[in-house]
Amino acid sequence: MKVLRKLPLSAALALALAAPAQAQSLVELFESARSYDAAYQAAKAQYAANKSKADQALALVLPTVGLTASSARAQVDFRADVEAPGSEYKRWFGTHNATVTASQPLFRPGNLIAYDQSKKQLSLAVTQLISAEHDLLIRVSQAYFDVLASQDSLEFVRAQKTAVSEQLASAKRNFEVGTATITDTREAEARFDLVIAQEIAAENDLRVKKLALDQWVGIQNAKPRPLKQGVELKSVMPQDPEVWVSDAEKFHPVIQSARLGLEIAALEIKRSKTSHMPTVDLQGSYGGVRNMSGTALTSTGSHVVNSSVSVVMNLPLFSGFATDNRIKETVSLEEKARNDLEAARRNVSQATRSAYFGVVSGVGQVKALQAAEASSQLALDANKLGYNVGVRINIDVLNSQSQLFQTKRDLAKARYDVLVGGLKLKQANGTLKAEDLQGINALLSP
Repeated sequence: MKVLRKLPLSAALALALAAPAQAQSLVELFESARSYDAAYQAAKAQYAANKSKADQALALVLPTVGLTASSARAQVDFRADVEAPGSEYKRWFGTHNATVTASQPLFRPGNLIAYDQSKKQLSLAVTQLISAEHDLLIRVSQAYFDVLASQDSLEFVRAQKTAVSEQLASAKRNFEVGTATITDTREAEARFDLVIAQEIAAENDLRVKKLALDQWVGIQNAKPRPLKQGVELKSVMPQDPEVWVSDAEKFHPVIQSARLGLEIAALEIKRSKTSHMPTVDLQGSYGGVRNMSGTALTSTGSHVVNSSVSVVMNLPLFSGFATDNRIKETVSLEEKARNDLEAARRNVSQATRSAYFGVVSGVGQVKALQAAEASSQLALDANKLGYNVGVRINIDVLNSQSQLFQTKRDLAKARYDVLVGGLKLKQANGTLKAEDLQGINALLSP
């Protein structure tokens, strides 16, 4: 900051803009995405709505109270059939009325069952929010490492372009002094043109991957931190796919949602059967009527208070077979929910095993590519030496260079795939948490 104060304003601004932007870790970008991503915010709003809807069922077992009030003014125009003194008069009178009524369910088994259902529906809303968070975590992680993979690919293509350019210059020099044919030059030129095309494609791919990451996290030109050099990836633990599948049965939100759906369907059968049962309510009212100037029959003001307490029983006798058909409907829906649960178990089990073997295969692939990288480097060195002494031709060197950089690119991407695959494995068995990103953060360069 002291340097900026000593510089002119324009120079200070130019220096500040030229400074590299601060790179973000995976945890930082995920936290940004949680407050920005529209799909996750929609899931949170849906959870809040479901929670409020579940709380509405509490009203079914609580008392209800109401107030009714009215004020009226009427006119009496009285005329007798026989004319006599006082046989004809006209006057106004007013009436004020207010009544408080209350009702408390005493025996409504359907309401109690609906209240139990509401509590399970709230648990269902929680599992749906967890699924949304898992989805966001995977989307951000995938986009994060897609950017890193594209950056590595572009760097390797540019490094290959530099190597091919040097080989092209060498071929031209050797042709000029007569130690190589024009074929070497033409082959190097063709490979250089191919690398230029690959560079253009890699630049565009990186641009697209950055746009995708920015969309998820809400940060313009996000810069993910790369992996540390020489990172060693650990094997998946525990090394038994059945353990992962067993955890999925207990923790996976999809299975939990399907299980809750079955329990809600079973309660719905019980609720539908209560339509045959009587209901009992305790009802009470308290009210008063004030006649300000009498009534139609009297001119004297009055005040009348009414109060009552009653127990009301209602027994349905016949509903046009609606209740019987409703019970049949709920039984079928329970069978559907049971099959949905079984389908969820099978799908989660298959996805968990596939994710497990994908990570195991990825770790093995990383080790194989590490060995291939070392072998490709030795092969390139040997071909360069053979080219210099005349036992190898230029195309041998170019092919070795291409193989080396292709291996480097595949190795970098394989590392990223293993890291994302580990997160997907935990998503597949339902144990994924935001804290799991901390382990990956430790592998990133500062």
